Amino acid sequence: MVDAFLQSLVQRHASLHTIDAYRRDLASLSAWCATHDYDVCALDSEQLRAFMADERRRALAAKSLQRRLSACRSFYAWLVRNGHRAANPAAALRAPKAPRRLPQVLDPDEANALVEVPTDAPLGVRDRALLETFYSSGARVSELCGLKWGDVQLAEGLVQVLGKGGKTRIVPLGSHACAALAAWRRETDATRDAFVFPGRNGRGLTTRAVQLRVKLLAQRQGLAKDVHPHVLRHSFASHILESSGDLRGVQELLGHADIATTQIYTHLDYQHLAKVYDAAHPRAKRK
Repeated sequence: MVDAFLQSLVQRHASLHTIDAYRRDLASLSAWCATHDYDVCALDSEQLRAFMADERRRALAAKSLQRRLSACRSFYAWLVRNGHRAANPAAALRAPKAPRRLPQVLDPDEANALVEVPTDAPLGVRDRALLETFYSSGARVSELCGLKWGDVQLAEGLVQVLGKGGKTRIVPLGSHACAALAAWRRETDATRDAFVFPGRNGRGLTTRAVQLRVKLLAQRQGLAKDVHPHVLRHSFASHILESSGDLRGVQELLGHADIATTQIYTHLDYQHLAKVYDAAHPRAKRK
């Protein structure tokens, strides 16, 4: 049943990261059931609670426990939908709260320093287009890796990306990103069906290859922070929110299904305002 559930995730176009994580989580559940001689498909709430308690005693992080429970909820909800169970034993269970860490962002000067890589360096034109597109669109790394030239409308300054769950969205591209992409396309002379950022095999660059490249470029540009693709996505969202204050707009641009996910950036904005206040207000300064 677990394999059939995972296959259903593939058919629903869930991300590979989600599928791999759920496979590991449900493998842990299956192994635990085997040691207790339980049927994984027939667990009740108390047995599932015991599994989560054992996982917590193994010093599993709160974030990992949350994902374990999320995988169980999804699996048992799938069993209910397909008539294999009457109720979801994970529905009423709660995982411990994880401490909320604010995402790391670049300030506007750091972001500009990062994207303005020299175009006369080896792969410089491609790298400039890659970074400009990241920072201009706020795309996820997987979305950028899957981008094809047919998805890019340079004249209109728009790009269509394929997000989580097979959902597409159209996001704007700034003039600098459009110029960088136009220069890269002239160099490649690619067709509409070609990947914008191809690897050696002609398919899109892998997410790992992009992560390593962004890290290397950040070091070359003299940035002290540990920069990865999601930092550019966070920076995009934070800078848009600081300038516009439009949380719903940022939600749409990022492709978040739930605005609660986007609200983390309001905390970044408040953090920035608090620093301005502490530095400027005469009664805020500590002696």
